[in-house]
Amino acid sequence: MPTSLFSPLRLKKLELENRIVVSPMCQYSAEDGSATDWHLQHLGTLSASGAGLLVVEATAVSAEGRISHGDLGLYSDANEQALGRVVAHCRAHGDARLGIQIGHAGRKASAQRPWEGGGPLGSDEQPWETIAPSAQPFADGWHTPRAMTSADLDRIRDAHVSAARRALRLGFDALEVHAAHGYLMHEFFSPIANHREDEFGGSLAARMRYPLLVIKAVREVWPDDRPLGVRITGRDWVDGGITLEDACAFAVQLKAVGVDFVCVSSGGISATARPEVFPGYQLAMAEAVRQASGLATRAVGLIATPQQAEEAVSSGQADMVALGRAFLDNPHWGWLAARALGAEVARPVQYQRAAPAVWPGADFGNS
Repeated sequence: MPTSLFSPLRLKKLELENRIVVSPMCQYSAEDGSATDWHLQHLGTLSASGAGLLVVEATAVSAEGRISHGDLGLYSDANEQALGRVVAHCRAHGDARLGIQIGHAGRKASAQRPWEGGGPLGSDEQPWETIAPSAQPFADGWHTPRAMTSADLDRIRDAHVSAARRALRLGFDALEVHAAHGYLMHEFFSPIANHREDEFGGSLAARMRYPLLVIKAVREVWPDDRPLGVRITGRDWVDGGITLEDACAFAVQLKAVGVDFVCVSSGGISATARPEVFPGYQLAMAEAVRQASGLATRAVGLIATPQQAEEAVSSGQADMVALGRAFLDNPHWGWLAARALGAEVARPVQYQRAAPAVWPGADFGNS
C-alpha cells in the first residue's frame, strides 16, 4: 500500500527519499563551539536512522549567540574543522541528507546546560553579556540584555552570512535559520520581547524587518539550487504575543525573500507562556501556514507514532514531519515507521540482516 510518509520530496535540487526529518536537537556538548566525539556518535547514528533529512542542532553564529557554554557554533575555523569531521563521518556511513540550523540565542544566551539547572549563568560560571532587541530580560532573575545598536544589527547579520558560508564549505544540503523558541530572530518578531521605537519595532511589518533582512542576506550567499528554510513560531502562547495570523503573514514575506520551506513550532518567548500540549498540537499551525504561504512546510511537536506522522503528510497538514525525542528514544525510528507502514527504507549494509524480510524476530516487541 502506498505511503505518503515514505514518498520522495524535492526541495530545489535536493531530493529527499522520504518526509521524515530528524529535528535539530541541542546536545550542549560542544567545546568552545566545536563539535566533539559525542556529536560524531549522536549524528552518526541518526544519519542511518531511516530519516530522509538530518538537521544538525541549533548552531550559534557567534560565541555570544550560544545558549550555553556547551552549544555548537560555526563562527571560527576551529568550529568548521571539527564539524567537518562529523559531516564526513555521516556521509561515509549514513544515508540521510544533511541540513544545519543556524541562529543566535539573544536574551536567552549565557545560560546553564539543562542538566545544570537551565537558568542564567551565575557570576562564578563565566557568564557573558547578552543582547536583544530591547533591554527586557527573559524572566525574573535572568540577565538584562543590552538593546542592540545599529552596529550590533550589522554584526549579527554578517555573522549569519559568515556561518552560512561555512555551512556551504562543509557541503550541507540544506540550511535553515532559527527564528523561533524565543531566540533572537523570534525576539525581534514578537511584541513580547521587542519594544523598539525605531524602524525595527512597533508594527508587525516593522518587527519582521530585521529577521527578513538577515534571512535575505543569507539567501544571497546560500546557492539558489539548495533549499533555505526558517523555523518560525506559530504562536507565542502569551497574551499580546504572536498569533497564527502573524505567523502566516511572516511566512508570506519569507517566501518573497527566497525561503523554500518553513518549520512551524511555537512558544519559548517568555517563561510565562503556557502552551496547550497534546499529540500533534502544532499540526494545525503548520497547515495554516502552508495554505497561506504556499511554502513547503515541516511540522514538529509531539509527533511520535508512524501512523500519526503518516496522517500529517497524507492529510496535507504538512509536507514533512520532524521528530526529536522520538529519535532519542529510538535512533532507528525510521526503520520502525517503515515496518509499520509497509514501506522500504535504507539501512547500512552491516545492519541489513535485521530487516523484516530476512529476520523473523523483527516483529517481536516492535509492533
